[in-house]
This record gives sequence, structure tokens and C-alpha cells, in this order.
Amino acid sequence: MSRPPTFVPPPCSRSRMLRTSRGEFAVLDAVPAAERGAPSATGLLLPGFTGSKEDFIALLTPLTDAGFRVVCVDGRGQFETAGPDDVDAYSQRELALDVLAQVDAVAADGSVHLLGHSLGGQIARAAVLEVAATAAASPFRTLTLMSSGPARITAAQQQRVALLSRALTELSMVEVWAAMQAFETPEEAAVDGEDLRRRWLRHHPKQLITTGRQLSVEPDRVDELAAVPGLPVHVISGESDDTWPVPLFDRMAERLGARRTVIAGAGHSPNTDRPQETAEAVAKFWAAH
Repeated sequence: MSRPPTFVPPPCSRSRMLRTSRGEFAVLDAVPAAERGAPSATGLLLPGFTGSKEDFIALLTPLTDAGFRVVCVDGRGQFETAGPDDVDAYSQRELALDVLAQVDAVAADGSVHLLGHSLGGQIARAAVLEVAATAAASPFRTLTLMSSGPARITAAQQQRVALLSRALTELSMVEVWAAMQAFETPEEAAVDGEDLRRRWLRHHPKQLITTGRQLSVEPDRVDELAAVPGLPVHVISGESDDTWPVPLFDRMAERLGARRTVIAGAGHSPNTDRPQETAEAVAKFWAAH
């Protein structure tokens, strides 16, 4: 679970509902200070499993200081975005179509830099491939896959997700949260978890069950992505990762001909572990395209 340093948005951003052709999504919309002029481009950021738009809070000031508008999204059923009870509504394709609607709603010039963390990266990849399967022009300037592997998560993580899914079918969100706290490390338990608890309780359990299964069965689609013409890709990870082995990120970047960045001192969530270094790497890549 990503642990943002705060749930309070910085002054450069505002919380709002983004209206799209596929419904409303809760977002943090951050823009450069007026004296910096108009943004050079827009970045659309997708959070990971059990996460939310707040996972990117620490990136917003450095990215807007670099001249970019940044929109972080709660996907359907995540935190402050409502979701239905129908599990089919959380299929990867449905979530990818949501991303395309979000792009239409935020991109004044018709294009965005797309970034997805973990599960968000696989949804971002699906959105790119959804467009590539049509004759439509791509709205994506670049794609950044942050701690998001080429296929399914490790066997150990699959077991954890399966256990969580079973719990979610039998217990309330409150009861599952209490059970998860019993497995917290002393360091994690020492962190004020009220905001994390509030976020957890507002996730839709059907979203968690469905996307957890997606992570556990996701096929390798790297060759499909590599075949998309003219799309610059950036693969970012921490120097350690408990969801996909770091060498998988290295090989994926090679297969994609992508830029590869390893954030020293970071784990599965470099956006919260080392936000300044992560923002610098993201901004440098975006500025090059």
C-alpha cells in the first residue's frame, strides 16, 4: 500500500470532479504558477492497486515548477470516485476506456503524457493498445510505466491478493482493514493511518477484487506495446520491489527500447519513497518529448 506523506494537496493544485463522457472522476488538478506562463504539456497520472490520486501529491510541486500541468485521477471505484456493484464495470478494458475519456476531458491540445503506477501502469498500457487497435491518432505524447511489470505479479503477491479477495467477499471493509493492521510492521504502525483508513473504506470492494485478479493473471503484452509506432516509453522503478523483481523492469525496458530509471533508496512506490528524485526523472523525460 502506497503511503503518501500527506493527503493535503499543495497550493498549486485543487481537488475537483472531472466530467467526462464516461462519468465523473475525482482528480487533483495542478498547474504552474501564473508567472511561469502556460503549461508546456499535461500529465495524466493513474494510481495503483489500493491507491489513489494522493499517492502523487509529493510530485505535484516539482512537476508544476518544471512547467507541466498534472492531473491525478481516482479511477472508478477508487477512493473519491464512485463505482458500481457490477464487477464487469472494473474490467481492464472498461478502465482503459475511462482513461481515454479522461484524456479527452483534460487535454486542451489533444495529447497527454500518460503515467501509471503499478496497476495503473497496466491500465495505461491497455489504454495505449486500445487506441493502437484503431485507426485513430494517438493522444499520448509519452507513456511512463512506474513500478509496473510486464505481466502478472509474483506468486507471493498473488497469494496475498487471493487472501484479500476472499476476505472482501466474507467481511466488511472495516473488518478487513482491522485484519490488515495486524500484519503491519512496527514502522508502518507508527505512521498515522487515519487518512489511509478513510481511503480504504471508500474503495469499492468489487473494484479491489476485480483489479486484484487482473494483476494476478495479466499476460505479457510488452511485444504489443513495442509495436506501437512513435511512442516514447519510460520505465521507472525503485532499486527494490516486492511486486515484480527489478530485473523484469530492466528486461522490459530493453524489449521496449525505453528509457530506464532506477530511483535509489526507493521500493515499489518511488513516487512516495523518493518523490523529488522521481519527479526530476519524470520531468526530464517529458521535457524531451
